[in-house]
Amino acid sequence: MAEYMLTVTTGDMLHAGTFDNLYVTLLGTEGQSNRTQLTGVGLVNQTEKVGMFSVTSAFTLGFLLLLQLEKDPFREFQDGEWFCSTVVVRTPEDDDVFFPCYKWLSRGELVLLRGGRATKAFEDYYPQLQDQRKKELVQQKLTYKWDEYAEGMAYVLSIKDPNSLPAEVRFSYSKARQFAYRIKFARDELLEKGVLHNLGRWESFEGMKNVSWFTKSTLSERVSQLWKNDAFFADQFLNGVNPYVIRRCSKLPSDFPVTDEMVKPFLTKGTSLTKEMELGQRPSEDNPIFLPSDSEADWLLAKLHVRHVDTLHCLLVSHLHNTHLIAEVFAMATLRNLPTIHPLHKLLIPHHRSTLHVNTVARAVLYGPGRFFDDSSISAEGQLPLMRRALAHLTYASLCVPEDIAARGLESIPNFYYRDDALRMWNVINSFVKAVVAYYYPLDSEVSADSELQEWANEIFNYGFLGNVASGFPSSFQNVEELIKYITMLIFTTSARHTSVNMGQLDYLNWIPNGPLLLHLAPPTVKGNATMDEVLLTLPNKSFASVTMSLNWFLSEKYEDFVPLGQYPQRFTEPAVLRMIEDFQAELSTISGAIVKRNEELQLAYLYLNPKEIENSVTI
Repeated sequence: MAEYMLTVTTGDMLHAGTFDNLYVTLLGTEGQSNRTQLTGVGLVNQTEKVGMFSVTSAFTLGFLLLLQLEKDPFREFQDGEWFCSTVVVRTPEDDDVFFPCYKWLSRGELVLLRGGRATKAFEDYYPQLQDQRKKELVQQKLTYKWDEYAEGMAYVLSIKDPNSLPAEVRFSYSKARQFAYRIKFARDELLEKGVLHNLGRWESFEGMKNVSWFTKSTLSERVSQLWKNDAFFADQFLNGVNPYVIRRCSKLPSDFPVTDEMVKPFLTKGTSLTKEMELGQRPSEDNPIFLPSDSEADWLLAKLHVRHVDTLHCLLVSHLHNTHLIAEVFAMATLRNLPTIHPLHKLLIPHHRSTLHVNTVARAVLYGPGRFFDDSSISAEGQLPLMRRALAHLTYASLCVPEDIAARGLESIPNFYYRDDALRMWNVINSFVKAVVAYYYPLDSEVSADSELQEWANEIFNYGFLGNVASGFPSSFQNVEELIKYITMLIFTTSARHTSVNMGQLDYLNWIPNGPLLLHLAPPTVKGNATMDEVLLTLPNKSFASVTMSLNWFLSEKYEDFVPLGQYPQRFTEPAVLRMIEDFQAELSTISGAIVKRNEELQLAYLYLNPKEIENSVTI
C-alpha cells in the first residue's frame, strides 16, 4: 500500500473557503489513485486554511503527472466557490511535488493541475501531459474570445457583462465590495452636497474647495494653491500625471510665429529662443500668441485650455489606451496561448490580475456613447478617432523607457524625476526578467522552437497592433535578447507605466481648474477682453466637476487587495527562480528607499514610481 500525503491550502481572500465535498485523484506514469474525499482536518469556510490529507493506492503511481480536484455539493446546503491556492504532495519516496492552483472551483467543477518544474511544449515527454496541455489551451480559447471593439482599435474580450466573467479574472470579493461601497458613498455625498444634478456654474474658485471632503490629498491641496503659477504649470509636463507628451523642440514650425522679441522678457538673461530650442497654429488675427505679460485672465485662459487638452490626452490616450487597452491584449494572449505550466505564464499571470474585469467595467461606464466621457469636451464621437490615432502612432520603442526618453530628447533635462525613476524601474525589471528568461531559455534555438510563445507574440501583434509592421512590435521572437526586452516592456507597462498615470489623478486633476475634462467656452480669439468671470464660466458645471472629483478619488485610492510590484504567489518550484524573485524584491526595496530620501528634499515630491506604490497589474 502506497500512501501520499497532501497539504491543501485555501486562499487568504474573503469567502475563499467551502463546506462542500472535495475530491482528489492522483495520476502518475504507473496508474492513478482512487477518487478520494478530502476528509479529516477538513476545509471549513475560512480563509488561509491548511488541510492535511492522506491518499492511498495499492501500488506506487510512478512519476506524478497530474492532480485532479473536484468540488461537489454537500447535501442541499447553499455554498459558493472554493479558492484553492496550492496542493503539495509528499510521495512514498519522500519527494515533494508542488501543484499551484490559484483557481476558484464551482460545484460540479473538475480541474486538472500540473506539478513540478515549469516546461515549454517541446519539453513535455509524456503523452498524457502533451494531451492535457493542448486541451487546456482549447478550453481557454473558447472562454476568452477576441472581439473587435471598433475598426482601427485593438481587439478586446468578447464578454461585455462584468458579472459573466470567469472567476479567475474577476475582482476579488473584497475589492468588489469596496468598489460598490465607494460608488454609493460618492453618490450619496454629492447628493448631500446638492451638486450631483446641479448644472449651475461656479461663483468662485473658493466654492470648488468645499465640494467634497473625501476627494483631497496633501498634494491636491498644494495644487489648488499653485495652479496659477507658471513654473508649476510647466513642471507638470515633466513630473505630473502625464509625462509622456513633452519632447525637446529643436526647430519651430514655419507656421508658429513666436519670435525672440516676444519671449525675451520671460527667458533667463543671456539666452534666446534659438538657444532654448537646442528646446500648429496658423498665424492670423484670430489666433493670437498669449504671453505671461498679457492680462491675468487672458494668460489663465490660455493655460486652462492647454491643461484641458493635456488632461483629455492623459486619460484617454496615456492612461486608457496605452496602459489599460494594451494590457488587456497582453492578458488575453497569455490566457489563450500560454498554459499554466509554461514558465512565462507563471511569470506574467500576476501582471494580468483584474485587468479584464476593470476594462469590462470601463467599457460599461466610462467611454463610448452614453458613458462618462461622452459628457466631456471630446464626446463619444471624438473618442474613437483619438484612440485610433493613438494606436496608429503607438510604437514598440515608445513603450521601452530608454528608447522613449532618447527619442524625445530628454536625457539631460534637469529635475525630470519621472525619467530618473522610470529608468531605475526599467533597469531593475530588465535584470529580473533577464535572469528568469535566461534560466528557461538558455539558447536562442529554444525561443524560436517554442510554438506557444510564437503564437502568443503573433496574437498580440495581430489583435493588439492590427498587424502594423511600422509599429515595430514583433510578431515572433528569434532569440533570447528579443524576448527579454519584450517581457520587460510588458511588465513595466502593466505595472509602473500604469501607476504613473493613475496614481496622480487625485493629486493633480482633482483641482478642476488644473485638469478640466469639459470647457464650456471656446479659446479666446482676441486678447484683452477676458475677465475672471469668463474663466469661471469656461470651467465645467458643478455636476460634471463634482462627478469628476469623485471619479479621481475612486480611481486613485488603494484597495484592500493591492499587490505591489514584485510580489508573486508561489507558482514556481525551482529554487533558482525563487531566489531571483527574492533578489528582485530586494532591489525594489533599495529603489524605494532612494526615492523616499530624494523626495524628502523636494518641495513637490514625485511619488508615482516608488515600487511600494506600484501595483503589479492594471486593476483600477
